[in-house]
Amino acid sequence: MHTDRTPFINHPVPRPGTVEKMRLIHDPQQAYYIFVPNTGGKNRAVFISVHGVRRRAKDHANEFAGLAERHGVVLVAPLFPKNRFSDYQRLGKSRKSARSDLALKRILEQVAFLTGANTEELFMFGYSGGGQFVHRYAMAYPEQVKRIVVAAPGWYTFPDYKAGYPKGIGNVRGLGRVTLDPARFLSIPACVMVGDRDTRRDAEFNRSPQVDRQQGANRLERGRNWIKAMKDAARFRGMDTEFIFRILPGSNHSFLNCMKKNQMGEQVFQFLFSSPGFCFSRDGEKCYSRPN
Repeated sequence: MHTDRTPFINHPVPRPGTVEKMRLIHDPQQAYYIFVPNTGGKNRAVFISVHGVRRRAKDHANEFAGLAERHGVVLVAPLFPKNRFSDYQRLGKSRKSARSDLALKRILEQVAFLTGANTEELFMFGYSGGGQFVHRYAMAYPEQVKRIVVAAPGWYTFPDYKAGYPKGIGNVRGLGRVTLDPARFLSIPACVMVGDRDTRRDAEFNRSPQVDRQQGANRLERGRNWIKAMKDAARFRGMDTEFIFRILPGSNHSFLNCMKKNQMGEQVFQFLFSSPGFCFSRDGEKCYSRPN
């Protein structure tokens, strides 16, 4: 990660109230979408929304912008192009893919400097392949993540040392010094959302017999089984973390369908930002509640 922030000084600052496409000053090929509420970004909470394999990051930014404005949070939607991040769902474990986890960290470093937002406590959402990325990022960096919602991932990393990464948390290779410690990541509240019609085993779905045996035959089964596994692992360690599974009635495997038909965005923000004691804006040790 870059530590010299001097180049950021002359970088364009995001305009409040507008979805904008930005690029990293240190890596102009790396783009992301950002929305800063009209109340400004200083000390605000940061909401991350990660696209699926069709890379529709702009759709994520546009669909969530109104909610970000209403709740007074800074929205960041990273873009992971296929030619650089073919394996972004698994944080770039493959040697042929750049590390998507490190790319997000660089984006957040720039966002923090340009907006003053609090990037040390992230609230994260991901759809399909983005859901894969989000729950694995939370497992890898639990100290940075407060709560997550993952919608319709094709498969999951289970809290199981007997299964190697990315099916489990054993034998983690290709991610440098990253370790997956259940004593830490099981403290992060998580919600899985899946459409009740999202049962197709299409080309984007992991159809490995091993994954079928471990996780289930479709996205509904796999989501339920992962939530159960996380609950069981947390309880085994004496933890009472919130793990929830929600079905979206009448929805298939489509981000926009889920957003428009089931108000998925409202449900996402309810889970992420309606918890007791949530702090929308920090200033030193002071915590400010939801803006009016």
